[in-house]
Amino acid sequence: MKSFKILFLIAVFFACRYNAQPFNLKSVGEAKEFGLKIYYGTHGKGAFVQYKGQKGIIPLQIKSFNVDKSGREDGQPDFTSYIWEEIIDGKINGTYYLTEGLRDLFDVKYIRKKDNRTFKFEEDKTEKFDGVSKFLLHDVMIDYNIVYDDRLKFMYSNKQTVNLELPDMDNPNYSRQAIIEDYNFDGFDDISFSIPDGGMGVYRVFTVFIYNAKTKKFEKLIEPDFSKSKCECLCDLKMDKNKKIISSECRGGARWWKDLYQYKAGKLVWVRSQEIVD
Repeated sequence: MKSFKILFLIAVFFACRYNAQPFNLKSVGEAKEFGLKIYYGTHGKGAFVQYKGQKGIIPLQIKSFNVDKSGREDGQPDFTSYIWEEIIDGKINGTYYLTEGLRDLFDVKYIRKKDNRTFKFEEDKTEKFDGVSKFLLHDVMIDYNIVYDDRLKFMYSNKQTVNLELPDMDNPNYSRQAIIEDYNFDGFDDISFSIPDGGMGVYRVFTVFIYNAKTKKFEKLIEPDFSKSKCECLCDLKMDKNKKIISSECRGGARWWKDLYQYKAGKLVWVRSQEIVD
C-alpha cells in the first residue's frame, strides 16, 4: 500500500509536468494555420475550447470517455480517449476527438457537423505553460493555478466574481490537482483541489467546494469534526456512491488509516476509522 501510493504520486507529478492543462493545439494541413486551447477536467467534464484571437469560449459536452490499459503488461502507459460535442446556442455544432498518453496527444481532430469536414490538430509546444487551468462547470468559469500560486476564482454568469485562496504548497516540486466529482451525492458535480501533505508528501490533502443547485453558487465544504478521526484532514478522498460514504486515507506514524464519513442533516459526520493493512 505505502509503496503503491509513493509510485502513484510520482506518476501524477510527471503527468502534470508533461501534460498540464490546458493544451495548446494548432491545425495540421490547412492553408491558413489556426490554433485553439482546450480545457477539461476529470473524465472530460467541465470542458470548453477557446480559439486563438477570439475572446469567447465554446462549451463542450463529454460524449465518451475511455481508458485503454492494454499496454500495462508491456510497460506502456495508459491511453485516455475523449469525445466531446461542441454546443453553440444549445445545438450540437460539431465533435472533438482527443487521445492523451503520458506525454503526448494523439488523433486530435474536429468534425464539423454541417458538412462533415474533418480538421486535424497537433499539440503546439512552443507556448510556455503559465500554470493556469480552467473549467466550465454549471455555467461557472473556475480558474486556478496548478503550480505557481494559490489563487482560485469562480466567475458566474451574472458577472459576479469570487476570489479565494487555496492552501499553500510548501514544496516547489509539487503540483495542485483538481477533481470534478459529486462530493455530497446530490446529483450535481462539485470540485476539489488537492496538494501533497506537508510531511512526506505521500497522500493528498483536499479542499472541496460544493455546488448549491438552489443558489447556483459554489460553497466551501464545512469540514467534519476530526476529534475522533485518525486523519486530521480530508485526504486521498474516495467515494462510495452506493453506500453514500466518503473515505479519507492518510499515514499516521508508521501506519495507514482510513476514516469513513457520511452526511447527516447536511453535515459531514465521522462514522468509524480503521487501519489499512497491506
